[in-house]
Amino acid sequence: MGIINYPPEKIYSPSKLKKPDYDHIILWMLNNNESCKWADFRQEPIEIPTGTLSRHLETLKRKGFVENFSRGHYRITSEGKKKFHELSSAEKKTRKPNYPPKIILKSGRNYSDWILWMVYNNNYCKRSDFLEEPVFINQSSLSKNLSLLIEKELAIKEDGKYIITRAGKSEYSRMLKNYDLDRQTILEEEGKRIEEITKKTIKFFENYNIKEEDIQFRFLNNILRLDYEKVKPILKDEDTFHKILLFLSINHPDQYPNYISSEDFSEIYKIKKTTLDYYIDEISEGKIYPLRFFKLTQPSGEQYYFQSDGRLERIFRVITENQITKITYLNKLFSKPTPEVPTIDMKSIINDIVNTACEFLFNKDLKTSLREFLPEYIKYLAYKIETKKELKETYDKLEGIIWQNITDLFQAQISQSLENQYEEQIKKIDKDIELNPENLEFYYLKIRILMYFNQYQEATKLLEEMLEIFPESEKDIKMLKAAVFKRMQNLKAGLKIINELIQKFPNNNDLICYKAYWMQYLDKKEESIKIVQNLIKGEPENGIYQDTYGEILMYFEEYDEATKKFLKAIVIGSDDWYIYQTYIKLGICYKALENYDLALKNLKKGKDLTKKSTSDPETKHKWLTIADLFLTEIEQFY
Repeated sequence: MGIINYPPEKIYSPSKLKKPDYDHIILWMLNNNESCKWADFRQEPIEIPTGTLSRHLETLKRKGFVENFSRGHYRITSEGKKKFHELSSAEKKTRKPNYPPKIILKSGRNYSDWILWMVYNNNYCKRSDFLEEPVFINQSSLSKNLSLLIEKELAIKEDGKYIITRAGKSEYSRMLKNYDLDRQTILEEEGKRIEEITKKTIKFFENYNIKEEDIQFRFLNNILRLDYEKVKPILKDEDTFHKILLFLSINHPDQYPNYISSEDFSEIYKIKKTTLDYYIDEISEGKIYPLRFFKLTQPSGEQYYFQSDGRLERIFRVITENQITKITYLNKLFSKPTPEVPTIDMKSIINDIVNTACEFLFNKDLKTSLREFLPEYIKYLAYKIETKKELKETYDKLEGIIWQNITDLFQAQISQSLENQYEEQIKKIDKDIELNPENLEFYYLKIRILMYFNQYQEATKLLEEMLEIFPESEKDIKMLKAAVFKRMQNLKAGLKIINELIQKFPNNNDLICYKAYWMQYLDKKEESIKIVQNLIKGEPENGIYQDTYGEILMYFEEYDEATKKFLKAIVIGSDDWYIYQTYIKLGICYKALENYDLALKNLKKGKDLTKKSTSDPETKHKWLTIADLFLTEIEQFY
């Protein structure tokens, strides 16, 4: 490549009082050169810092303005050219923000709704935009509501500009329903959000030759409901995320007998099989999103997925609920079975549901997999009924009783399923506890079993019992309870426990360190960092705090700074128990910074140390899985 063209000084060094617009600098270079290498951005006269360059390139790639066409080489897209010209002419134009319609402004001082409307309907907003008519939000309320939107990840602040996030766009759509807008207005507003997603979707279909309309429709439905932002911290490439959703969209029961295995899909669509399998499991089991995908497994091994609350599942749910309710109602009305009223029998219930469903909903060849699937599905429906907040009407109460009976029935009769494994393990550990009621380790083991099988309510009940039996272990038991609340996504309840423990044990640095992590989970960056900085100040030679500091910075995508903390942790505590995790996290940071040689070196080192570690097998397996995921992603660059 020839001489690189660099932007004029007024762009890369505007003034001492004004920060450089790195998006503008990067797009200028890519617009005025055929392509640029990573090193070109690090050269004089611009010399963009490594961490800053990584963050801005990732953002520009995510927005479709820049593409990484080969390792360390970048070029501008057509959308990027538009953005470049927009940034170049921004100073010459007088911005005239779009303001909310009167019906929203006159419905009370719903400032967060006003702000959300404005950041959605403008490319960005400055603080001053909210201080002018017709909105005019006072400074105190503005600060409070802006902070709230940022805390909820509905908006972000970049270089003094407020920009809506993908989660914010979804919330905006829900927010509109609170107002008496006419149908056309609602369609127009919702259309804006869908149009943006559809542009990316069409491009994806063109790139991978996806022409079948049913697959296209399912894919679009999936992408509208599954927010990429939730997996972005680990899955940096949005195109990879789209391929994962495509796999789910192709392998749907409506496509039977057509099916593509993960091996074939990985080869055709150039995605690592380990990455595909990992995220398919996480998404389908509902570990990432509230939405989950149910799985039908054929005897020959093919697997088909359908979305909870999707068209297919809603119809199937009605069939299932009607069949169970009909039989149970009849048994409730009569004191004993009669020839006209069958007894409640799991096998007959399943057969009736399968036969009805396969008349018009599923292909008849899926009967076997449906029979295997139904016990777990019925438990899922029973759980939804049991966890209703209120059972107001007589029908609701009867419904609750019916599903409790069905749960009991299936608990007793299900075989060859996960339930069988769960019951066997619980039975064994209960026997151990009965023989050794003062052995705390058996109780901890039971908690692990309950958490593994997602029995969180049972786990919290057992922890309350443990507090009464083992009051001397209050701290450890309550910390475990906080961890259960985290798994339940009840972060506030967990934080309350931690704060109470810190009040009781104010000199316990482990608790304080745990609080730093908890503030990270709540996205309270400054509070999290302040806590760990105080810990380091008090114990500068304790490497675990440097590791914690690095992990917090890594969570907030400050990879360059995070590497410094991890390296310091390794120097201080090279033989400490946690060091294998530090190496893996360091490797992940180098991968994000596109230093693939160092990423590979540290991930492999971390993996080797993990195998030698004396940590429990479950923790080791988790970290080995993480290391393998990133190692396979890096292999594509070699």
